[in-house]
Amino acid sequence: MTTNWRTKSIHSQRKVPEGFRSLATPVFRGSTTLFPRASAIVDTWNQDEAPYTYGAYGTPTTLELAARIAELEGGYKSFVTPGGQSALILTYMACLSAGDHVLVPESIYGPSRAFANQVLRRYGVEVEYYPPLEGGDVNKRIRDNTRLIWCESPGSITMEIQDVPAIVAAAHARNVLVALDNTWGAGVLFDAFRHEIDFSVQAITKYIGGHSDLLLGSVTVRDEALYKRTGAVFQHLGMVASPEDCFLALRGFQTLHVRLKAIEDSALRVAKWLAGRPEVETVLHPALPSCPGHEIWRRDFTGSSGLFSVVYRQPLFRQHLHRCMDRLRLFQMGYSWGGASSLVVMPDLEEAPNARAYGDRLVRFYVGLEDPDDLIGDIKQAFTSEQ
Repeated sequence: MTTNWRTKSIHSQRKVPEGFRSLATPVFRGSTTLFPRASAIVDTWNQDEAPYTYGAYGTPTTLELAARIAELEGGYKSFVTPGGQSALILTYMACLSAGDHVLVPESIYGPSRAFANQVLRRYGVEVEYYPPLEGGDVNKRIRDNTRLIWCESPGSITMEIQDVPAIVAAAHARNVLVALDNTWGAGVLFDAFRHEIDFSVQAITKYIGGHSDLLLGSVTVRDEALYKRTGAVFQHLGMVASPEDCFLALRGFQTLHVRLKAIEDSALRVAKWLAGRPEVETVLHPALPSCPGHEIWRRDFTGSSGLFSVVYRQPLFRQHLHRCMDRLRLFQMGYSWGGASSLVVMPDLEEAPNARAYGDRLVRFYVGLEDPDDLIGDIKQAFTSEQ
């Protein structure tokens, strides 16, 4: 059949050879998914019912990443979201309705706090904060309308390690779900599902991505019922992850264990050096005894990662510490963490009211893949010259 060139430019009869195999997962892009026959057309997010119905619900690249995350964490299945914050939002929305009550640790990630305060409350959800070290005593706060308890261990600024098993036991005794932001542990240093967590959330942006060049999040669920419950909300929220970013995350997966070990070793070396400095009051690194909840970290974690905070002694305050940070040469100033480059920020403690006791003397460090002796030298030249 002869066709016009305009038709040929869309419908080609030429085929490329089959059988190409690569170690790299291909980048499958596309919005429209083709069906083999009219009776097969269905609109569903659930790949168990129909693997591919629309690009927004995932391409093979997206679903490969989701399957790898679920396998890594030991969960039932995972959803990949456009960022870490969207993973937190998906979890909130899957669990809560107007009139429900949610418990959130005071040490929670700032944007998660902002969503709870500014969005959930506006839609009639009761938000209550609890001390992160409260452990099983959180049961005193559980009400008849409590539907979800959040954990973040360690807290992303003040680094408290929570007694997650005790919180889970208290929650499940009252049929309350528990979600954990497991980003600091990269989904592997703390075994969320062995400790019976219902939702394990990660910012894939950080350790799995590993190179500060993508934005992704994940929500891994404990069982099929939570998978179906979360999937319905996932579809309605239109959380579409980029296949290109998923490809980069899959590439990062292959070196996660090597990077995480190197980061752990370097961060511990830098943190221990800082702990011995006269200008430092305390180092909030979970693997050091000075960190709140350190004994729980020893009990529940298999290792540590690169993020920790340092509280400086008076008379060093915000303006002095800003000058010190400006003198750093290797540590870059910026949010996020988990990549190759070391970072430093002075957090806004309004985002973490439990940190106010430290005053304007808390600096958060992330140690990346540079030589730790070089990083120590950088901190020494920048911070000791203020004395």
